[in-house]
Parts: sequence; C-alpha cells; structure tokens
Amino acid sequence: MTLLELDDLSVTYRIAAGEVPAVRGVSLTLDSGAALGVAGESGSGKSTLAMALLRLLPRDARVGGRILLGGEDVLTMKWGRMRAVRWAEASIVFQGAQHGLNPVRRVGDQIAEPLLVHGQARPEAARKRVSELLEQVGLPTWRARSYPHELSGGQRQRVMIAMALACSPRLIIADEPTTALDVMVQAQVLTLIKELVAEHDISLLMISHDLSVLADVCDQLAVMYAGRVVEHGPSGEVFHDARHPYSRALAAAFPTVGDPASRMAPKGLGGDPPDPMRLPGGCAFHPRCPVALEECASLDVALWLAGPGRTAACVHVREKEGAS
Repeated sequence: MTLLELDDLSVTYRIAAGEVPAVRGVSLTLDSGAALGVAGESGSGKSTLAMALLRLLPRDARVGGRILLGGEDVLTMKWGRMRAVRWAEASIVFQGAQHGLNPVRRVGDQIAEPLLVHGQARPEAARKRVSELLEQVGLPTWRARSYPHELSGGQRQRVMIAMALACSPRLIIADEPTTALDVMVQAQVLTLIKELVAEHDISLLMISHDLSVLADVCDQLAVMYAGRVVEHGPSGEVFHDARHPYSRALAAAFPTVGDPASRMAPKGLGGDPPDPMRLPGGCAFHPRCPVALEECASLDVALWLAGPGRTAACVHVREKEGAS
C-alpha cells in the first residue's frame, strides 16, 4: 500500500533577484514499510524536497503539486492538522544533530517532548518511554540527563533517531543522517537505522549524496540533478548499473573497498551543478556530460523506461529502448 506519493512536486524560492526553482516536477511513491533513497550533489534539490514533505520550508518558498501522506494532501492541511502529523505520523532526522538539538536542554527532555505535546504519555510514562528509546538506539539510559555538548557526534545522531521514533510514526525522513561522522560511526548509525525500520515496519525516505550508503539501506533509489529526478529504480541496480551518466558519475566518485587503484585515483565529475536561475537549455546535465549529443542542448528528455521498474532521463536510454 502506498504511504507517500509526490505528484508533480515543485518548490520555488522567491528572492530579490528573482525566482529560484529548487525542485521541478518530482513524482515519486513510497510504499508502507519500504525505504526510498534520494541522491544528488549539493544543490540538486534533495533536502528542499525533504523539508517540503512536512512543510518546513521558509516563507519565501512556493510549493506546487501534491504531497499525499496516507492519501491526505499535506499541502492543503490546516496548521492544527499539520502539527498533529509532525512527529506522530511522520518525523525527521535532521542533517547535523548538533544543530537539531537544543543545547540548553537535557536530551531526555527533548526526546520526551513529542510524547507530551501529542498527548501520548504523561510525564512519568514519558520518562519510561525515553529510557526504552535510548536502549533501542544503543545508548545507556543515564544519558537522558546529558546535554548535547556532552555527547559525541554519533551519540547525538542516535538521540535524534530516538526522537524520531518517540511517537511511533509511519514515516521517517532522514536528511543525510551520517554527515560529518567517521566511517565506523557512520556504519553503526546506518545499521541501527536499518534494524529499527525493519523492526517497527516504518517507511523510510533517506537523503544522501552517497549512492553506496543508499544502496545499502534502501529498496528504491531516485537520483536528482538540478531539481529533477534523472533516474529511478531498484537501489542495487541503479548503483551497480546506472543508466544515466550523472548516476554513473556519482557511483564512480567513491573508491571501491579493496581496490587500491580506485582509492588512489577516484573518478570525479568536472564542472559544477548549474545555477538554478540560469539553467542550460535542453538536458540540464549536458554541459558536464561525457556522452552528450548535439541534440542534448535543446532536447529536454523526460524520464524514459530503462528496464523493468526503472526510468532514466537520458537520450541514450530513449534511443536504446526505442530501438528495442
């Protein structure tokens, strides 16, 4: 059953210099109990997309399309209903736990706050629930009395995950939850997320620039570039056999474990993402694309069938599938 559906979602920021299209016509679905990863460079629109799901964008953002959560359009909800949805039905693990936690409040009080605000527990029951949540995320219960600055980066991220789980939501949005963590702690946090999502049958939408991380955690993977989805499909297939040249470049940017050559000379992608206010004509990726054709500068290719359950917005995919 579909839990989350994005239908032609667009987000445009209004600034003094004009309008900035950050997300452009994204349509995705996420089933109950499934995990969807959204990948892309900084500026691709993936974090803006995540914030739009719970209407956490600044006032200068104009959002179009539909965001259906359990069949109910988030964009048309009254504020009272929206507040009831946050944390209780859908919660978020913010990028950078140091900035997501209040530095002058004990972490136990912050984990308990969603329970108390949504009336799911009285103070005594909330304290008991906090202890259970800390144990679930691998922290000793006495850490409830700690302040954020007394915890390591990995411990703070575990606290954020505990907060996200507090009200037993149906959906968790994880916006680059392992940013700035070392490799060992990153692996521990990712394993924890996978185990908790499976144990509680929670749907997960995870944002990252690292395709390997998403391929390990998620069932499906959507790759974004310049505010659009350029490839979508089963995560393992997208990671190991990408059909869009941008997806291939992202996958190749990380060294392969056990391969000294890739570690010493990782493949990169020349150039920078385009200015969203001055997008190039045709395919937005064509100025950086190593296999661009002349028509790519004028032809804006939509998502094209690239195999069973797979789509990619590339003229080469269109020609291959059209020929077959």
